[in-house]
Amino acid sequence: MKAERAKYLLSIFVFLSCFFFFNYDAYASGFALIEQSVSGLGNAYAGGAASAQDATTIFYNPAGLTRLQKPEFTLGGHVIIPNAKFTNDGSTHVLQTITGVPLRGNNGGNAGVTVFIPNIYYALPINDKFVFGIGINSPFGLQTDYDKEWVGRYHAIKSSVKTVNINPSFGYKVTDALSIGAGIDIQYIKAELTNAVDFGTIAFPALTPQAYDGFASLKGDSWAVGVNFGILYEFSKDTRMGFSYRSRIRQKLHGRASFSDVPAIPALLSRFKDSDVTARLILPDMASLSFYHDFNEQWAVMADVTWTGWESFNELRIKYENPLMPDTVITTSWKNSMRYSIGVTYKPTDKLTLRAGIAYDETPIPDAQHRTPRIPDTDRTWIAFGLGYKISDKIILDFGYAHLFFKTSHIDKDPVDEDRLRGGLKGHYKGHVDITSLQLTYRF
Repeated sequence: MKAERAKYLLSIFVFLSCFFFFNYDAYASGFALIEQSVSGLGNAYAGGAASAQDATTIFYNPAGLTRLQKPEFTLGGHVIIPNAKFTNDGSTHVLQTITGVPLRGNNGGNAGVTVFIPNIYYALPINDKFVFGIGINSPFGLQTDYDKEWVGRYHAIKSSVKTVNINPSFGYKVTDALSIGAGIDIQYIKAELTNAVDFGTIAFPALTPQAYDGFASLKGDSWAVGVNFGILYEFSKDTRMGFSYRSRIRQKLHGRASFSDVPAIPALLSRFKDSDVTARLILPDMASLSFYHDFNEQWAVMADVTWTGWESFNELRIKYENPLMPDTVITTSWKNSMRYSIGVTYKPTDKLTLRAGIAYDETPIPDAQHRTPRIPDTDRTWIAFGLGYKISDKIILDFGYAHLFFKTSHIDKDPVDEDRLRGGLKGHYKGHVDITSLQLTYRF
């Protein structure tokens, strides 16, 4: 009977996963997504690798599965409302000294796109030592979209990256104090990049710069595999520490480049024709160290330090099957980044849990010269709160909210090398993000 129930629940799990994950556009600054748990959001994800309060521990530390005593299903969703507005501070054009005309266009409007990000988890204790789990989530995502006439249109108009990560995992209790866990990440990625093409500059002096804009669209997808593991050590029933690691995932995207509004000049028509494309993308590894402590039955504190190996994202290079089209290159030179968070939980009653937390998240972008309007990332500070309500012994609802304060970020491109035809984009961004999340947990 238990086997039949587990099979039935797994079927529902897979169906819901397909329904949600293949119908959303992800957004994130950075572009790592830490929004994998609503209960964790309330603490600004402090203690992520040590809290192990529900099945979402599958993502943050699979070793925490051993703290779950009953089968558990968790379904969560996050509405992310970003605001990112650019102001032009004197962008230049490669032929400006000849034509006297700078890089033209408006400020692009709000580049942020409101999106919905779901998470689904299921945990199944096999015995008192071994727990199986599976999670489906999106650890990386990106969505920015500008007005087609904006000043940075040759750099970017639309940028979209979606990931779906299927993560079967297990937790095993080695001793009463020590638990270990591991999992496999089976990851799908889909990307779309669009931008304008300045055919007027490419064909100058036959054409007028910035007067004959075309449009380029690149789409591709890929499957790849990675691993994750974790350790949880319980010093006492009140105090524990966790460490978790997620490996790099090497994606090789295959897709198609298409061009429109190409002027009827033979050299342009031969170069800018639709073509198959490939692109390699190494998604970074991550490591977290977390602490959790219960002062008493009502108060708990937690903290977390997370490292992300963004140095793997040194450049984005797109190769074309058309031999007349050179590689498209965006040099990023990202650096590894850190995230620090602390949180507190208060339980005024057996049914109600209140949470709060703050975090500081570093950007991996090294300077204004390497910032791209596709990902205008910057350092940010999180302020978060949330609550959990135990409707019954089986059903728990969690709510979370976070506001992210962004530092002003600057772009300072020169119209040389890979940016020669894109333009010398110069300006600054101001913005913030609001996240509102809801989660349902059912314990069998």
